[in-house]
Amino acid sequence: MRAIAAAALLPVFLAGCASETSVIRQEHTYVVEWIGERPLIDRSHLTVTFSADGRAYGSGGCNHWFAGYQLKGSTLSISQPGSTRKACAPALMEQEQRFLQALSEVQRWDFSEIDQLRLWPREGAPIRLWSEEY
Repeated sequence: MRAIAAAALLPVFLAGCASETSVIRQEHTYVVEWIGERPLIDRSHLTVTFSADGRAYGSGGCNHWFAGYQLKGSTLSISQPGSTRKACAPALMEQEQRFLQALSEVQRWDFSEIDQLRLWPREGAPIRLWSEEY
């Protein structure tokens, strides 16, 4: 009898222990670690913040970027990002363009088994991000 009661309570217990990172947090900054199959250039800093009013923004490593987004369940779409137009080293500019292009192709999101936010494009590997809190 106790085993049955314990089994019945297990989903309730697990739901109570669920990580807050199982949802995309608004007004929270995520730090980009990989764009598709490639890690970031050393010491470059790319970020993504999703605001409550449907705007996404952050640093592209050189310029600030901004876009609209729509989030419904695991579906995520980001409009074509715009950005400031500061010039940086060619490698940083190339990385930033890859990042902005990848953002515009995002169709869904999830979290990996290690609570890493992944933004999945139509094809290929995801953009992988960490919470700034970690």
